[in-house]
Amino acid sequence: MTGTTKRATSPRAGALRAAALLGCAALALTACGSTKDDTAGAGGAGGGTGKVGVILPLLTSPFWQSYNDYVPKMATAEDVDALKTVNSNSDPSQQITDINNQLNQGVKGLVVAPLDSAAIAAGLDQAARKGVPVVAVDVAPEKGKVAMVVRADNVAYGEKACAYLGKQVTSGKVVQVMGDLASVNGRERSQAFRDCVKDKYPKLKVLEIPAKWESDTAASKLDTLLNADPDIKGIYLQAGGVYLAPTLQTLKSKGLLKAAGTAGHITVVSNDGIPQEFDAIRKGQIDATVSQPADTYAKYGMYYIKAAMQGKTFKPGKTDHGSEIVELPGGTLEDQLPAPLVTKDNVDDPELWGNTVK
Repeated sequence: MTGTTKRATSPRAGALRAAALLGCAALALTACGSTKDDTAGAGGAGGGTGKVGVILPLLTSPFWQSYNDYVPKMATAEDVDALKTVNSNSDPSQQITDINNQLNQGVKGLVVAPLDSAAIAAGLDQAARKGVPVVAVDVAPEKGKVAMVVRADNVAYGEKACAYLGKQVTSGKVVQVMGDLASVNGRERSQAFRDCVKDKYPKLKVLEIPAKWESDTAASKLDTLLNADPDIKGIYLQAGGVYLAPTLQTLKSKGLLKAAGTAGHITVVSNDGIPQEFDAIRKGQIDATVSQPADTYAKYGMYYIKAAMQGKTFKPGKTDHGSEIVELPGGTLEDQLPAPLVTKDNVDDPELWGNTVK
């Protein structure tokens, strides 16, 4: 997301605090460099078993619809007793209520995709008071305790989009349609894109649309911007799941939706990796996207909540699934999953999750 303007680049190395190190040092941990950590510790409220609640931020995006479909499959694969998912419907206050409702139902673990990086702290505090571990998916909380954040490197999203546009558009105006700036995802993608353009492609002028992960907002503001700046040469969509369709419709309505390789084509790079983006790449309507891994978000959300309920701990290092666990400011750990750039050259790769869903 899915999801501005302090860049929160995670350190790539460093040790956990002393307690975590002591818990890890006794064993040769593959998850101190992988996810198969066998460190025993104090388990969650369920002592390693029990119902797990799964809370979604929204279901209006194809990305989150895909994640929602993956959850029960991955829960079964990881032997996690997950309840039916709950949709917070893009409302941060509703998400706190959803967390409280799940806790009142006696769940022993929670997997939550936060809508607001700061507001989620109230829900995390409720869970902590009940001794219920939480795994955050897609968004890292600014405060509050979580056992693990499962997320791709959102700074890299902005940097990859910048690098692609910078190579395709040598000079002129480019626009980034931003996510919600209350989300760390929106902040990191936006600032990374700005910084990269400033440092590496100074002949580009960045225009910005704060769209809050809202399709209608993106469409209306892009329409207005194109009226004022019809010479825009590139667009960065921070969430293809909500911004792709309105962007293509807006470009089409203005006679600006021209195929890649033809005169007047506006270069578009997106984020998410949904099937609709892949189809748009094949048609030449957009040029690239960064594939945000809906499948492994679900898989490792389930993996880490089970581990947390069993009292297992982890520390920074390379994992056995092509990612890296890093330590965020404040000591929270984040498993940064791979998120490849997809272009016409690799759009048909069968390993991409967007090619595995109907």
